[in-house]
Amino acid sequence: MTLEFTGEIWFWRGPAPWYFVTVPDQQCLDLKAASKLVTYGWGMIPVTLQISKTKCKTSLFPKDGSYIVPIKADLRKAEKLEEGETVTLQLEIVV
Repeated sequence: MTLEFTGEIWFWRGPAPWYFVTVPDQQCLDLKAASKLVTYGWGMIPVTLQISKTKCKTSLFPKDGSYIVPIKADLRKAEKLEEGETVTLQLEIVV
């Protein structure tokens, strides 16, 4: 399953700071349907993420009934991304 959507990069200032994009509601419904087949520990879903020309492997985190996509430092640096920017993401669920 491949999903594409646009979202804003936001920063979580927790004990281990991280950048994320929230998956829109419609795509969350599709992910929830597929999650039973691919999820591991805490409802995480393994995916291949692509933003522009850069790809990486990561996992979606469940949060408040939806999912969030972590945007790793290497990807942010390669694509020169900052907090608050709107990006188009392509996700391919890893089976």
